Amino acid sequence: MKYIRQATEQDVSRIGEILVFNNRINFLPIFQDEQYSFGEMQVLNIAGQFLEEPEKLRNTYVYDDGIVRGLICLDGQEVVKLYVDPFFQSRGIGQALLQYAVEQHDADYLWTLEKNVRGIAFYKRNGFYLTEEKTFEEGTTEYLVKLRRTVHN
Repeated sequence: MKYIRQATEQDVSRIGEILVFNNRINFLPIFQDEQYSFGEMQVLNIAGQFLEEPEKLRNTYVYDDGIVRGLICLDGQEVVKLYVDPFFQSRGIGQALLQYAVEQHDADYLWTLEKNVRGIAFYKRNGFYLTEEKTFEEGTTEYLVKLRRTVHN
């Protein structure tokens, strides 16, 4: 947890980069919406959203070991976003961010795209399980599925 800290205004452009890269790599193949991925989804727009919504920035934590390599956004006990820069994936950064959210913020559930097979496998490896709940991603025909943390007594 030594590299995880609350995001600041200085992080917003890097947060934007991570979100844009992940969208294009992971979600463009699912949604097939080039206008969104290359038009609306811009670093400057995302950075502006984080600056304009202080609550969003307050609930975002970054993995920063000199370079911001990943981020996690929380809303109470929900993991809203968890992304690691594609250049730094498979190095334990996502696992560290998720563990931080569980241990420090009691995070215990999240929603992800049903077609996000790689993400679902990651969450399962890290103590989350698929529930029976699912809903449509707003404005799309794609399903979101709910995962909940396994509680160990």
